[in-house]
Amino acid sequence: MIRLEKIYQEDISPKLHKEFNYKSTMQIPVVQKVSLNMGLGEGSQNNKLIQDAVAELTLIAGQKAVITRAKKSIAAFKLREGMPVGCSVTLRRSNMWAFLDKLLNVALPRVRDFRGVPDRGFDGRGNFTMGIKEHTIFPEVNVDHVERSKGMNITIVTSAQTDKEGKTLLTLLGMPFKK
Repeated sequence: MIRLEKIYQEDISPKLHKEFNYKSTMQIPVVQKVSLNMGLGEGSQNNKLIQDAVAELTLIAGQKAVITRAKKSIAAFKLREGMPVGCSVTLRRSNMWAFLDKLLNVALPRVRDFRGVPDRGFDGRGNFTMGIKEHTIFPEVNVDHVERSKGMNITIVTSAQTDKEGKTLLTLLGMPFKK
């Protein structure tokens, strides 16, 4: 069992149960999955950029990343349907808990001038999305081999019904929200 998952089951779950007065333990919010996405606009012209991003995202996630392709053709962007535009990976179970532990305790503290994560990334149903400007904050990425710094979106999908429940869950897990 991953360290963060154990903390959730032993400490956080009872706190949430008590704070929100749930009738059943099945109502207690839990993290269901984490989605990582790298959008690469120039990837449609540069195949090496896509391959590097897939390799780096696979290293970060610990699971093979897949190439995302354009759904529509857009002439202004010189983009045709089916061209590669990025890569993504969805983490569940132990991979998800391991990634969250690494994100909260290793990667985010490595961000320069870090003052916390803005809490405006909630969608109204307890799910949270945040953006990272540089993927090099993760320890698996060797900065010497990176040609170009890439950003990424991280979406944390929870079973919470409201943003308040979702924010409480993530705060108890250790998400450093801005005050």
